[in-house]
Amino acid sequence: MRVVTTAQPLDVQPTPLALLLLGREADPKSERGVECPGDLPAPSDPGLVERARAAKEKLGDKVFVLGHHYQRDEVIEFADVTGDSFKLARDAAARPDAEYIVFCGVHFMAESADILTGDDQQVILPDLAAGCSMADMATAEQVAECWDVLTEAGIAEQVVPVSYMNSSADIKAFTGKHGGTICTSSNAKRALDWAFEQGEKVLFLPDQHLGRNTAVRDMGMSLDDCVVYNPHKPNGGLTADELRAAKMILWRGHCSVHGRFSLDSVNDVRERIPGVNVLVHPECKHEVVAAADYVGSTEYIIKALEAAPRGSKWAIGTELNLVRRLANRFAAEDKEIVFLDKTVCFCSTMNRIDLPHLVWALESLASGKVVNRIQVDKETESFAKLALERMLALP
Repeated sequence: MRVVTTAQPLDVQPTPLALLLLGREADPKSERGVECPGDLPAPSDPGLVERARAAKEKLGDKVFVLGHHYQRDEVIEFADVTGDSFKLARDAAARPDAEYIVFCGVHFMAESADILTGDDQQVILPDLAAGCSMADMATAEQVAECWDVLTEAGIAEQVVPVSYMNSSADIKAFTGKHGGTICTSSNAKRALDWAFEQGEKVLFLPDQHLGRNTAVRDMGMSLDDCVVYNPHKPNGGLTADELRAAKMILWRGHCSVHGRFSLDSVNDVRERIPGVNVLVHPECKHEVVAAADYVGSTEYIIKALEAAPRGSKWAIGTELNLVRRLANRFAAEDKEIVFLDKTVCFCSTMNRIDLPHLVWALESLASGKVVNRIQVDKETESFAKLALERMLALP
């Protein structure tokens, strides 16, 4: 073995990302959050359930607790309403008398709730480290650079940005400022139909799979109509000619949970469970969606299982907390519901909201101390709200 030594230390300057990973720097715009201030109750505390009930009862109508479908059962138990991210943000806006909105979800969801609720309402995220890896894959600086690339290619005026709800307030604001709209997994086709009435091309942020699946599966485009813009490569890894030829410019982002499902997962479950219905979320890869029997949003998945006949068999390609909850819910109807992949996979950031964090947040509010408030600055809010309002106005 050859060993190389040097008498002088290497002059290596750590990059900003390296410093972040080492915990030596902070990025206030990052969705990864910061440590929770204050002392959390111990997870083993047998009185946590009672403490949560007592704090919530003390707060009364002053607090409104939102629980995303992917949350743990122990958290969902205390949610006043459950749903996907946009439904919950709208539910919060429909409760103007609630002084505190406790959002049991992730950072971009709490931002959306802050945008849509009144100035006198305060949105609380029980753990600031509950972020979203997909939302983190598109920063405001990267998207601004992408727009410069599109401008240099001579096509920016033809491009309408469409951003998935699963994006930061900064990205929503960029979308609103540039004449675009927001979409959810259930109305993505309507949003794209609208966008193509406004321009010739779409920049779809930040989930490439939802954009591709909607364009190809629902709108009849070809895979050749889509290109993937990689923010980590010069010019997004694309030539000007490729950008000019594309109809869909897809951001290179994905969901860390839905991206795990593969064609092998589909083939394997069909072999193991004859007659199984494969139902997946449109954030899954295109080959998975193409091989599935049914494709739809979280709300679609729930309604499909509600309407399913007794004794039917289902393999679900979405987050495990929800799949397990649905399996338990419909067991009495002899509906066999399994997770599509053999490997257990929770959404790790969504799972950061646990009962200790919820109890800590509720007890803090009950004692008059506001913690972990999520606030979007006014300029960002105004443009992000414009993009959201365009979505709400979709036919």
